[in-house]
Amino acid sequence: YFLYPPDKPLTETAHDRLATIAQNTDLGAGMAVAMKDLEIRGAGNLLGGEQAGHIAGVGFDLYVRLVGEAVADFKGEAPPDQLIDVKVDLPVDANLPHHYVPGERLRLELYRKLAAVGTPADLAAVTEEIADRYGPLPQPVANLVAVADFRLHARRHGVREVTLQGNAVRFAPVELPESKVMRLQRLYPKAAYKTAVRTVSAPWPQLRDTALLDWARNLLDGVVGAPGAL
Repeated sequence: YFLYPPDKPLTETAHDRLATIAQNTDLGAGMAVAMKDLEIRGAGNLLGGEQAGHIAGVGFDLYVRLVGEAVADFKGEAPPDQLIDVKVDLPVDANLPHHYVPGERLRLELYRKLAAVGTPADLAAVTEEIADRYGPLPQPVANLVAVADFRLHARRHGVREVTLQGNAVRFAPVELPESKVMRLQRLYPKAAYKTAVRTVSAPWPQLRDTALLDWARNLLDGVVGAPGAL
């Protein structure tokens, strides 16, 4: 039984979660509930290092790679190349809507493919596959692709974490010599660099979605410098 106070209005998210549970009561409906929960929470960190269930201990991206290694070992093949895990936890409306990709397993497979991309060419191939199979990308899907592209960009900078904490966006780890710290303070006067933990914290510009991803990309390029190769 799920109870809630009748004198307090439900948030939109709470209403969606209760409606999902009410609509999926058949045996085996847990997958539908889990996929809807992923969509409600968004994919800001869906392609990063924090998920629930068995994935909680290692993160979705690492979990996918571990499964890939296990399959390769079983087949006697060489394990796939290792990629640096990049956590992106920002307010981005990024998901695969059920009306666009009808089927929980199909959506989970596409999430897995996006999480596993290692190069811009890989991302372009997955994006083309999605558009070819399901039609023009709606905005949440375009945002999901943008998140995957930003993760590639952050990885080339050696950054493993870009997260919103309170009113600040945190980038880590970042190596900044004194000259680049001065550049950071000139371009972003209220930003701070913590040498001990190699972290840049910049005030959140109150942007969302691709506008926020573009802002974060420009900060990395303007302060850290040109990204390296994948």
